[in-house]
Amino acid sequence: MKAAELAERVRPRFADLVVARDEVTIIVERGQLVDTLAWLESESDLRFGFLSSITATDWPGQDPRFWLAYELRSIEHHHRVRVKVGLAEADPHVPSLAPFFPTANWHEREVWDFFGIVFDGHPNLTRILLPDDWEGFPLRKDEELGGVDTRYHGAFIPPVDRRTAT
Repeated sequence: MKAAELAERVRPRFADLVVARDEVTIIVERGQLVDTLAWLESESDLRFGFLSSITATDWPGQDPRFWLAYELRSIEHHHRVRVKVGLAEADPHVPSLAPFFPTANWHEREVWDFFGIVFDGHPNLTRILLPDDWEGFPLRKDEELGGVDTRYHGAFIPPVDRRTAT
């Protein structure tokens, strides 16, 4: 099913829908997320049964601050769709999809690790890539760039956020 056909198929159920670059994106509220993905998986002509990724973006100073993007694929029908959910800075929580999609387990842990978005009901929401004692969430735009002091052939290079023009 081509993007335009897919968009027309799901548009009656999802008013907030965008088609760009031959990709369909459905935008839903947090409370609609689980029902939306369950419906997309259960419809026989859609069968979006594979969650291939979950990503996040951070937009400080905007409401919602965080956006989650869920990439779904239909192995059976060879099409894909993206579902996006916006989250306010004061309440960066969303239901975990790990009980429905096994791949969500690791993807949710990675998003939590780097952005601090909490996936309520996740079976083991712990750091996955950063050390357990790491403080903060490095992909948030308000995190320091950090880095380590580097010496190379006698030259000293400070971390990015402490460099000055000379």
